[in-house]
Amino acid sequence: MRKILKWTGILVGVILLGLVITGLVLHERRPQGTAGPEADALAKTMLDAVNQAAWDSTRYVQWTFTNRHHYLWDREAEWVEVRWSNNRVLLHTPTQKGHAWQDETAVEGDVANNLLKTAWAFFCNDSFWLAAFNKVFDEGTQRQLVPQPDGSDALLVTYASGGVTPGDSYLWLLDENGLPQAWKMWVSVIPVGGLSFTWENWKELSTGAMVALDHKNQLANVALTNVRGGISLPDIGVTGNPFAKAELPAK
Repeated sequence: MRKILKWTGILVGVILLGLVITGLVLHERRPQGTAGPEADALAKTMLDAVNQAAWDSTRYVQWTFTNRHHYLWDREAEWVEVRWSNNRVLLHTPTQKGHAWQDETAVEGDVANNLLKTAWAFFCNDSFWLAAFNKVFDEGTQRQLVPQPDGSDALLVTYASGGVTPGDSYLWLLDENGLPQAWKMWVSVIPVGGLSFTWENWKELSTGAMVALDHKNQLANVALTNVRGGISLPDIGVTGNPFAKAELPAK
């Protein structure tokens, strides 16, 4: 038994050392770019490529994130229904208040508050993978132009505030029309800087807004499925009104 534990410990140590070395090899320092009108112009080109005008008219969006979190978002009213496991939350995004259910039974107090916090964290992350490009001009963002080895320009966007992890940076790699092809990330939750994911398998919603369904690298695919968008709930195949109870709870 001691020999087994000894060799198991050695194996774990070797694996951890390998991960550390891999992280050091893959790690990239965040690039320095140039802020100003040219960076803003590139950001606007990207927004044109994804049809931001169509996004602005898309009131309802439905999607599933990595087969785990299910969303129905009323962008105009700023309410989102979040479902995962046996939980369901109606969340008012500006205030992070709302209502929660487990097994379709309403819950209150600490249980509800914890579910609301979890739903907010899920939504911040998962909606960012859906349409992060729409947030490049949010308050607190910084945009920089970063020349690439092939002569093209990439767009570095840093979020000084907002969401749940302010300070994160994303380098958008664009095609000749400004459509995102990939991004590199410098984020607090990942110790390796410059980790890259693709933006591919683009789909045009019924409103004309563009969505990338797959975000891949060598290790994973952050996949979005069941993606629909429309001006009304019937446009996305939803009957009834899931937001009927979308009222802020009394203070």
